[in-house]
Amino acid sequence: MPDLAIVNIRQLLTLSGPARPRTGPEMRELGIVSDAALLVSEGSIRFAGRAAGIGPLIGSSTEVVDAGGRIVLPGFVDAHTHPIFAGNRADEFELRIQGKTYAEIAAAGGGIRSTVRRTRAASEDELLAAARRYREWFLRGGTTTIEAKSGYGLSLEDEMKSLRAIRRLGQDGSLRCVPTFLGAHEIPDEFRGRTGEYVSLVVNEMLPEAAAERLAEYCDIFCEPKIFPPDDARRVLQAAREYGLGLRLHADQFTPDYASLLAAELRAATADHLESTTPVGLHALQQAGVQPVLLPASVYALGLRQYAAARTMIDGGMAVVVATDFNPGSSPTASMPMVLSLACSQMKMTPAEAITASTVNAAYSLGRGGVAGTLEAGRPADFCIHDCEDYRELPYFFGRETARAVFIGGRCAYSQ
Repeated sequence: MPDLAIVNIRQLLTLSGPARPRTGPEMRELGIVSDAALLVSEGSIRFAGRAAGIGPLIGSSTEVVDAGGRIVLPGFVDAHTHPIFAGNRADEFELRIQGKTYAEIAAAGGGIRSTVRRTRAASEDELLAAARRYREWFLRGGTTTIEAKSGYGLSLEDEMKSLRAIRRLGQDGSLRCVPTFLGAHEIPDEFRGRTGEYVSLVVNEMLPEAAAERLAEYCDIFCEPKIFPPDDARRVLQAAREYGLGLRLHADQFTPDYASLLAAELRAATADHLESTTPVGLHALQQAGVQPVLLPASVYALGLRQYAAARTMIDGGMAVVVATDFNPGSSPTASMPMVLSLACSQMKMTPAEAITASTVNAAYSLGRGGVAGTLEAGRPADFCIHDCEDYRELPYFFGRETARAVFIGGRCAYSQ
């Protein structure tokens, strides 16, 4: 594999800094190098700095790519996605426009349960084919790593089928995938009214199988009083920890503090959503070192107005992450640039804070802090050339996919 040089970079966002998630004012420090160049050797970054320093490092066999005066930054790390599902819920999108709420649709058999029925009917190969289509959507926005959840099977067979599809999705190197088991996403139809029995199935059958096949790195759960209340969620998450899995929670999307307090108690890696969290829950998360993963696209897509309190979190010293929540119901977008725009316009994050939250902070939330989210010598060469002259254009010109070329491990995974 010949060396690769990216030259004529107007702004190189290295995100260099301390080897930990960034907090407070650090989130505005992007390690920008102007008039820059990048050199990749054997899939890793060898040089990232001013263009004047790369000349002696370029050999006769080096492949040279002209960035055309554009910006280059680390590949986005999307730390909350649901990419394995069959069908879509465009019909429910129309119902919400006509006045039906998400809860009303779910109570009538729609929502997650409708996707479960379609996903159970699909083969592993069919799920993989759909996920490969969505993979292209992630790449077009400059995403190189995703956290990928199961959660639309809700049976032993179908959850394992989904996790195997995730494993296959990441095997060819075109998109890095961090697998998360989300068997406790909803209570399937056959267990309605028998939540405890379904929790036993998750704990006694699904988790052991996922662990035995090494199909997941994390376990997530949708912790809400009417779905999986804290006692049931604690049971699932404690069992997951015994199997060596990291912990994540869908927390406080609709109900304040129950899940955030549990995430703090268990010192989970992340608490995701947090639209309803009060200062009590936020303080507990901050004290426990739990990273908040904020999902503004789901608020937008559901037509809601209560966004997570990003400014309070950042000002309070929390290592905020933003992600797409890509899924067929509440957030059907794989576009990180769109999420950055929402983070800025609706949650009042600065463009620099939003970029930090979707690169280095997101990488640390997935245990990838040493290998993703920054462009520093010795790190894997996961980066994107964006069709912008200034990094603030990423959220400013919203509604477009900005990736001109995406590289994963120094190989071009996408170009236009």
